[in-house]
Amino acid sequence: MFDALTSKLQNVFRNLRGLGRISESNVAESLREVRMALLEADVNFKVARDFIERVKEKAIGEQVVQSIQPGQQVIKIIHDELVALLGSENAALDLSGNPTSILLVGLHGSGKTTTCGKLGRLLQKQGRTPLLVAADVYRPAAMDQLATLGEKIGLPVFVKRGETDVLAIARGALDEARARQCNVLLFDTAGRLQIDEPLVQELVRLRDLVRPREILLVLDAATGQEAVNVATHFDQALEITGAVLTKLDGDARGGAALSFKAVVGKPIKLMGVGEKLEDFEPFHPERMAQRILGMGDVVSLVERAAEAVDAQDVQRLEEKMRKGQFTLDDFLDQLRQMRKMGPLENLVGLLPGGGELARQADLGQSEREFRRMEGILCAMTPRERRNPQILNARRRIRIANGSGVKVAEVNSLLQRFGQMQQMMKKMGKLQRMMGRFGGAPPPGLFRR
Repeated sequence: MFDALTSKLQNVFRNLRGLGRISESNVAESLREVRMALLEADVNFKVARDFIERVKEKAIGEQVVQSIQPGQQVIKIIHDELVALLGSENAALDLSGNPTSILLVGLHGSGKTTTCGKLGRLLQKQGRTPLLVAADVYRPAAMDQLATLGEKIGLPVFVKRGETDVLAIARGALDEARARQCNVLLFDTAGRLQIDEPLVQELVRLRDLVRPREILLVLDAATGQEAVNVATHFDQALEITGAVLTKLDGDARGGAALSFKAVVGKPIKLMGVGEKLEDFEPFHPERMAQRILGMGDVVSLVERAAEAVDAQDVQRLEEKMRKGQFTLDDFLDQLRQMRKMGPLENLVGLLPGGGELARQADLGQSEREFRRMEGILCAMTPRERRNPQILNARRRIRIANGSGVKVAEVNSLLQRFGQMQQMMKKMGKLQRMMGRFGGAPPPGLFRR
């Protein structure tokens, strides 16, 4: 996410940290590099100019120049101004009203239909009962796509095939929501060009009919500052309440995220960070600023872990580890729980300095190795996973053939697992010994 921008800013910060004293000239030189990085990330040039002016004004203040670590102070100023540029704090969705209507609008190909499914999934996890409304009457596959997404996540979808009047669809959806007792309606509208005035006016009529609490503009993050021009037009016509940034897992430069709030005056509320329906989360300006500056986003990492991992399973696993009863079944569960949290590259990117680590390490190779290990474990029978000691040569050949790997890889996995088991047994014994001595190491344990 914004890798090129992060890399350039990290170089600037390395130079700033090395300065024992700072002056107006070396601050100006550093900020010139920051400005170039922002412009190369396709940030609106007025936004970049004003951002640099604000940072410069604060950075050459007496308090910063005379501080013990002036370079760190300048970095903090850049961080704080970046947070302000992105919107200061998370802007929650307005879900008041029963039912609440939300319009998803935007250009062709921006990801509105997928976003409709992802937002429905997010609201479902929050305890709400959304109804997805197929209001795109121009793209032939749009209704089928939304119906498929709804089926996948177990949400009702209002589809009225053959109907070309969007207002008739909206009236039917409102009746359906009341009948099903759904408290949120998500309208997937047709993509359009911002210059397509008749289609924009159709959205205006739809807005006037359903009176939505939210009109969310769905923007492809890769479009850069052009997204701001799109947003300005839609805002003038519809008075949008915020934006959803999509495809942030791709080669997004950052222009849309960094320019939107300053130019349009509306917050980014949500973002799509992957292809899966679960890869969708609220937009937190401070967390995004930390990611852009290479500081990581540990809070989001912890939240993902909390969603993917069951606390009772963790407790059960700890107990089994202490007793030395960790099996290949448990190992398989751990691999699957890690996979639930998302691609390894994304997880490492949430750690401080993780972006640099992700560029240096071959995380794609690690990801493939995880998949191979899962394949080997799935090729075993439940009995074999519980009792790996029964895995003789014939069984290992069968497992290798079944998972598409060589026997040597099966042997390697079992060898590593055996070492892990031995280590866990030793740790369990040490914990029991320490428990008997009130938590202190037993007498003579470290005596030579």
